[in-house]
Amino acid sequence: MSDNSAVPLLSVQGLTAKYALRGSSRRFIFAVDGISFDIWPGETLGLVGESGCGKSTTGRSILRLVQPTAGSVRFQGIDVTALSKTEFREIRRKMQLVFQDPYASLNPRMPVGEAVGEPLLNFGLGDAKARRQRVADLFARVGLRADLMDKLPHEFSGGQRQRIGIARALSVDPSLIVADEPVSALDVSVQAQVINLLMDIQRERRIAYLFIAHDLAVVQHVSHRVAIMYLGRIVELAETQALFDEPLHPYTEALLASVPNPDPDATRVTPKVAGEIPSPIDRPSGCHFHTRCPYVIEDCTTVVPLLREVRPGHHVACHLRSPATARAIDPTASVDNGDY
Repeated sequence: MSDNSAVPLLSVQGLTAKYALRGSSRRFIFAVDGISFDIWPGETLGLVGESGCGKSTTGRSILRLVQPTAGSVRFQGIDVTALSKTEFREIRRKMQLVFQDPYASLNPRMPVGEAVGEPLLNFGLGDAKARRQRVADLFARVGLRADLMDKLPHEFSGGQRQRIGIARALSVDPSLIVADEPVSALDVSVQAQVINLLMDIQRERRIAYLFIAHDLAVVQHVSHRVAIMYLGRIVELAETQALFDEPLHPYTEALLASVPNPDPDATRVTPKVAGEIPSPIDRPSGCHFHTRCPYVIEDCTTVVPLLREVRPGHHVACHLRSPATARAIDPTASVDNGDY
């Protein structure tokens, strides 16, 4: 998805975040390993993967809550990784975060109205009266009464607290919100309310979202495009419907096949994925997924597959989808992981 803008709102190129192991200067954990993607104004990019694949580190690196090791993050054409803290301050207003845990993300001793108004105070926006009115307006927008502003966080439910977190992120009129699993801690019925709120706000304000999640149903509902991560790398990136209708990477196939089907009469062929996720300390060579992939070929074990556009708007990092070795994936193929 794009609009009439000459450049994307956010452009991430070669983003890497690695951490040295304690007591070693030569061994690293690559939480994020050279990923690239764009987000356009008013777009939601869903970022999906198993726990530990680097999703949250990606979001925090974009916001410079974690300092990237390499790569660039361009926001409205400006490389924020090259800015000093002072230079980055004004841009930070336009890039906000909604946390996963609505319980831990609020100060238990601070009234929620002060928590929502704190970013306004931090950036020197308005006097005390104007800030309080702004907070009251935000409470109304997220479906909370203004007379609740002086209450403490423990007096609210999980869904209400997440609405407060969304109001806090909206307080300084951001252009981009990184939503780090914003509904995973909520009941299903409350999830729907929060998701609908986020989508309504996006339509009103053309806010872009990086929506980090592991719930495929939620991601399919909210996202315009979806990026699939595995062990720090993006292995597939496509428009949502195209990815769910015809995944091109074996890992994406396996993820979609793992979703339970409520129809007891439905039949489906599931790819046979073996083994456990490799350690991020000792990652496999070549394609990180090759130790579990039922379609592995020789190149997979030694050559890192590049993220290529194999169809319009559909990118995949898989040797089976490169021009030299392209062949149809047979989902009924047996697994031969005898060497691993």
